[in-house]
Amino acid sequence: MMMLTLAWITLPLFVGFSIYLLPKLARVLAVAVSLVSLAYGLWHVVYSDPVVLSLVDSFGVSLLVDQLSGFFVLTNAVVTAAVVLYCWQSDKSAFFYTQAIILHGSVNSVFICADLISVYVALEVIGIAAFLLIAYPRTNRAVWVGLRYLFVSNTAMLFYLLGTVLVYQANHSFAFTALVGAPVEAIALIFLGLLSKGGIFVSGLWLPPTHGEAESPVSALLSGVVVKAGVFPRLRFSLMMPEFDPVVRFFGVTTALFGVSFAVFAVDTKRILAWSTVSQLGLILAAPMVGGFYALTHGLAKASLFLTVGKLPSRDIEILKSNQIATKLWIALAMASLSISGLPLFSGFGAKVLTGDNLLPWQTVWLNIATLGTTILFAKFIFLPHTHGKQSVEMVDNSSAELSGFWLSIGLLIGGLVLANVFYLEAYTFKNIAKPLITLALGWLIYWLLFQNLSIKLPRVAEQFDNLIGAMSLVLIFLFWMVMA
Repeated sequence: MMMLTLAWITLPLFVGFSIYLLPKLARVLAVAVSLVSLAYGLWHVVYSDPVVLSLVDSFGVSLLVDQLSGFFVLTNAVVTAAVVLYCWQSDKSAFFYTQAIILHGSVNSVFICADLISVYVALEVIGIAAFLLIAYPRTNRAVWVGLRYLFVSNTAMLFYLLGTVLVYQANHSFAFTALVGAPVEAIALIFLGLLSKGGIFVSGLWLPPTHGEAESPVSALLSGVVVKAGVFPRLRFSLMMPEFDPVVRFFGVTTALFGVSFAVFAVDTKRILAWSTVSQLGLILAAPMVGGFYALTHGLAKASLFLTVGKLPSRDIEILKSNQIATKLWIALAMASLSISGLPLFSGFGAKVLTGDNLLPWQTVWLNIATLGTTILFAKFIFLPHTHGKQSVEMVDNSSAELSGFWLSIGLLIGGLVLANVFYLEAYTFKNIAKPLITLALGWLIYWLLFQNLSIKLPRVAEQFDNLIGAMSLVLIFLFWMVMA
């Protein structure tokens, strides 16, 4: 199993660089790598016996593959495959697919690492690959957004690296468990780096403008899987070291409320989805033991939504309310939105039930509020006007070949949202079904009564480049206080 795992984790790097030698096979190779990851992740989801691989015992460098890893790897595989299918008939060069596959492999590495230094290396590679994908169009705006992301990412990882060094100085090990007994400043620095990398709470203020400005397939990768690389290590901390569980759950609750508070007032479709990603990441952290299943359902739904809004005639939700969109596009939007909102028949329902069953009492009320807010914000997409007539997918000015790739990717993602129900069929009880239906009805009612015609433009001053590092500093001070308390 050790050799199989090592071969799997190195495959994306080998294939990624081989694409330059075989550029005509770039898309085929990218899909093939995704399918291999899908098989590997599915195996560990179904056969959940943990696999521990010690690489450098004296330094605590090791790999841990279990059911939690399997869910995250499965998410990465399906989202990457969907993005490649989406771009199949586009003019994307071999360079794009190289970076996509390297990103895919680096994200997978985080999901199986059980030590601080390996996570650091993988996160740094993720930052570089993500930057190259964001800047791929090579427009002034794309390059600036990419550099902005890279600067924030590198700053976050500098904090993380300093914390890792302090942990090693204290315990002579890079293992996650070495955090126990480590200096408080080390713990605070590591948590800050991961909070910023994962787009959590105010450390994630970089996320909406970055995901909003990137191309739709890149936004799908960023929101679907990349930010989860910053979330995953904190889930490990919570499960391996119970003393960190309250901190992880606290940031889960605050992030869920923080993200949805901005999302319900946003009018740009991609910013709505980006702020929703911040909120949903909080729900993953709120119940660490079952965060993998929630990550899977969110990743599939959010990738589908980002790919679909890229085909809409406008990004302004107010304009979309006044103009009918194609029914096929609306159906895709509605199905993914209903999954995140928790409608039965989609796996988002089971994920919310499973998460709710693993919450602590103090979390329940706050996350019910966040769930209601999620229902309200996705009502913006569900109740968009649509038509069967001439105003159809031709409005997006794409060729039929490009649209076929789009529908293949959407079919894969939506199909995944339906099939993933098998992971938690126990959710389908009368009591569990009744609650989300009531929440949906209440959320839609509030939307129609209060939010449908409400127009409040929230300030974006905190998202400005020179304020992002300041936000990190404030979070660091707060973390020092939490750890020392």
